[in-house]
Amino acid sequence: PGDVAVIFTPDDTHFNIALECINKGMHVMVTKPIVQTLEHHKILAEAAKKQNVLVGVEVHKRLDPFYADARDRARSNLGNFQYMYAYMSQPKHQLETFKAWAGKSSDISYYLNSHHIDFSEWTLAGIARPIRVTATSSTGVAKSKGMNTEDSITLTVQWQTLNDKTLGCGVYTSSWVAPKSDVHSQQRFFYMGTKGEINVDQAHRGCTVSEDGKPFASVNPLFMKYTPTNGYFSGQNGYGVRSFENFIDACQSINEGKKKPDDYNDGSIATVHTTFQGTAILEAGRMSLDADGQPMDLIYEGEEDVDPIEIKPHTF
Repeated sequence: PGDVAVIFTPDDTHFNIALECINKGMHVMVTKPIVQTLEHHKILAEAAKKQNVLVGVEVHKRLDPFYADARDRARSNLGNFQYMYAYMSQPKHQLETFKAWAGKSSDISYYLNSHHIDFSEWTLAGIARPIRVTATSSTGVAKSKGMNTEDSITLTVQWQTLNDKTLGCGVYTSSWVAPKSDVHSQQRFFYMGTKGEINVDQAHRGCTVSEDGKPFASVNPLFMKYTPTNGYFSGQNGYGVRSFENFIDACQSINEGKKKPDDYNDGSIATVHTTFQGTAILEAGRMSLDADGQPMDLIYEGEEDVDPIEIKPHTF
């Protein structure tokens, strides 16, 4: 008890490993998606509360200064949520990297759409909740390589504002068949509220590099500074590292009796108790794809509740 487990394994293995660690009294950080089903998410949340441990989700975009600023602007200045379009990709050679599990135990939506779905859940916390998910896909490339999985997946999510029941729409697209380009992963979103809009291009931060013998590249040292300083690692200030550092600092504060795990449900860290919506959206998307695009409704206990308790096929 008191030790920390950091879980970065294939998506379908997260639940069993995390639950074992929690039940041993360990604090746990899991890469996104924390689990693949709402049922498993509930079990982890109950176990974390019972064992009084911190269970977090490694969603480093919350520490990206561009994303964090966009979130604050959206919550304070842009009015009710209207529309969001997000896109994230990986080059098609990643299909070879992930061939052991691609289409067998997870898909590209769980792997990549989880980033921007978490951004929406974080941004709209206490303001709006997702109520319906419809999924569509593109196919061809992966199947030509013998992998029975989608090339690209788009989730269309209907969000409902809590105070006046107005509606907004989020569209989240992920792909792992992109061509090679100046970046490893295209990552961007457009957010519109009733009083303003925001564009964020995470892949292009205004820094480009050209070297003999290497392809032209757009780099993002805000995420990770790969170039050493005087021969030593110097990426400590990148938000990719800080996401780990913040979690370890929180665990230390809990172990020293300065904080309780519930103190971190304020959004400073993505925890198992504050990320139910993201898991529900991803599972509903998979269910929709498997049902040939049928919309899936997220069910809540009450009109003001924000944690979904069930997913049901939408009836027309």
